[in-house]
Amino acid sequence: MRFAIEEMRSEHIPAISAIDRAVYPIPWPIHSYRSELHNRSAYYIVACRVDADAHVDHPAEVGAGAGGGTSTGLLSRLTRLLRPGTTLTVAEEVELRRVVGYAGLWLMVNEAHVTTIAVAPEYQGRGLGELLLISLIDKAIELNALCLTLEVRVSNHVAQSLYRKYTFRETGLRRRYYSDNGEDAHIMTTEDVDSPHFQEVLAANRRALQERLASYE
Repeated sequence: MRFAIEEMRSEHIPAISAIDRAVYPIPWPIHSYRSELHNRSAYYIVACRVDADAHVDHPAEVGAGAGGGTSTGLLSRLTRLLRPGTTLTVAEEVELRRVVGYAGLWLMVNEAHVTTIAVAPEYQGRGLGELLLISLIDKAIELNALCLTLEVRVSNHVAQSLYRKYTFRETGLRRRYYSDNGEDAHIMTTEDVDSPHFQEVLAANRRALQERLASYE
C-alpha cells in the first residue's frame, strides 16, 4: 500500500472532519477547515492512499460485507455513499476520499507553528504521522521558517517521542490548555532548521521512514 502527500482541497474536508471526530475529543467544525483554505498564513496537507483498491482488514469497517474487495461491490458501495443526505462513518469517508491523515501549520513571523497532525485510527502505527510531520518540516524550510513549534498534551508520550526524533524540545508549559479535561500542554520547539545538526537528523530519519513505508508495499 502506497501513500502520497497532497495539499488540502475543499473536497478533502469531509474526510478530514471524519478523522478529526475519531481521534480528538473536541474536533474542529467543518467551517474552520474551510476558513483555513483562505488563510494566507496556513498550510494544510493530506495523506492519501495511492492504490484505489487498498483494503483495510477491519471486519466492521472498510471492505466488510457482501461484495467487499470486488470492483462491482466497490462501485455499489461508493454509489450508496454518494447519495445526498447519507451519513458516513469514519471508515466510509476514508474509503470514499482515500484520505487517511492530515496535518497543518501556520507561519507566524519566523516560526512554523504545527496546528494539528492526525491519522485515521485504522491506519495508525504505519509511520503516516511521521510522514506528515516530515512534510510539514519540508514546507517550513521552504517558507524560510527559523524553527517549528507546537503544543502537545503532557500525557501524550507517543507524540512527544516522535517530536524528539526531530529535535523538538520542551520550551514551555501552557497550563490547562486543553478544554476537554483541563490538561496542560508542553510547548515544544525544534533546533534551527538550517543548522547542520538538524539537517543531518532530518536526512537520517527520512531514509529510515522511507524504508519502513516501503516494507508495507
